[in-house]
Amino acid sequence: MFTGIIETLGEVKELKNESGNLHITIKSALTSELKIDQSVAHNGVCLTVVSLNEYSYTVTAIEETLAKTSLKNLEVGQKINLERAMILGARLDGHIVQGHVDQTGILTKIEEKDGSWHFSFEYDAALNNVTIEKGSITIDGVSLTVVDSGTNTFSVAIIPYTYDNTCFHTYVVGTVINLEFDVIGKYVSKLMLAKS
Repeated sequence: MFTGIIETLGEVKELKNESGNLHITIKSALTSELKIDQSVAHNGVCLTVVSLNEYSYTVTAIEETLAKTSLKNLEVGQKINLERAMILGARLDGHIVQGHVDQTGILTKIEEKDGSWHFSFEYDAALNNVTIEKGSITIDGVSLTVVDSGTNTFSVAIIPYTYDNTCFHTYVVGTVINLEFDVIGKYVSKLMLAKS
């Protein structure tokens, strides 16, 4: 379980394909605090630490994870949002994030607005995921509030701190991102579909 509050950015140091799996080695300031078997969210995807050394650690993404997320597009040198699992009893500063990506989306527009930014996204509505205005959404592991909501579109407002300390400052129109929709909204949507 995560909160969607990014702790730091990591850097992809090595990518190794093996039998449909992708081993991802990341250099991070968190490395010295990690241990094998620990869960860490990588751009919103919960992965398990399988090995580590003084400066970097490795996680493995299986074929299903690669098919459903943007991790298959990673490149060496790329920055990645990192968050360790939440501690029971700690404050929940973002919202409940499972680290289970529902689908990917694509960045369609970036607008600078008086010291902040509006980012607009589009996603495949056929998967029955929904957003609502003022509801929660997780983009590449970042807990955010929806500003505008359409059938398969939404926008978020990004403050300078979030822009500078997450991958948002690296995004361009066309960037593919991981989306985790609000867990309560997913249950409500499934119940409504079952009744129709």
